[in-house]
Amino acid sequence: MICIDELGPIAVKTYPGEEWILGHNRATFEPDYGRRGKLWVHGAFEPATGQGAILLSPSRDSASHIQLLERMVIDFPADRWLVIEDNLSTHASRETRLALTAWPEIQIQFTPKYACWLNLIEPWWKQMRSLALKGRRFETLDELTFTLNAALDYWNDHRHPYHWKKRPQEQIITLGGFGVVRSTTTPAI
Repeated sequence: MICIDELGPIAVKTYPGEEWILGHNRATFEPDYGRRGKLWVHGAFEPATGQGAILLSPSRDSASHIQLLERMVIDFPADRWLVIEDNLSTHASRETRLALTAWPEIQIQFTPKYACWLNLIEPWWKQMRSLALKGRRFETLDELTFTLNAALDYWNDHRHPYHWKKRPQEQIITLGGFGVVRSTTTPAI
C-alpha cells in the first residue's frame, strides 16, 4: 500500500519556528511574502515501512503525477501496488488513466471526499514540513530543493513503520458534530 498526495505550493520564503518567546530576547523576523519562486512537492509514502519518496515540480499537473507513479514503481518494488490518493482531477485525468493502462498491477483507491485523514501521507507531510521548513529562511529555489531532498534523506535513514495512535475502541464517536464517549457501565435507574 502506497499513499500519494501533493504538498504545496511551497514558496521560497521564511518559515517561522515553533517557539514564540516573550520578552527582551525574543526571536523576531520580518514578514516575508516569498515572491522568489515556488514548487510543488509530490509524495509517495509506504506506511508499512515508513519509506518516503518525493518529486519536485513547478506545477501540479497530470504529467507530474505520472512521473510520481513511475518513481513509485522504482522506489517501492512489488508485484502489485494499492495506491491510496484523493480525488484531485489530475489523479483521474485522461492522461493518468492512459498511463495506468501500462501498469495493470497498480490498483487505485480514492479516499472519500472530505476524509483526507484516511490517507496516511497526511501525518507524514507534517513531519516533512517540520524537518525541511520550520525555522528556516530560503533565498533561492535551489536552497529549498536541497533542503527538501536532505529532509527526505534524513527521514528515510531514520524511518519507522506508521502506527495509528489510538485503537478503534478508544476513539471518540462523533454524533451530530459533538464528541460522545461511550460508557462501559450501565446507568442507574
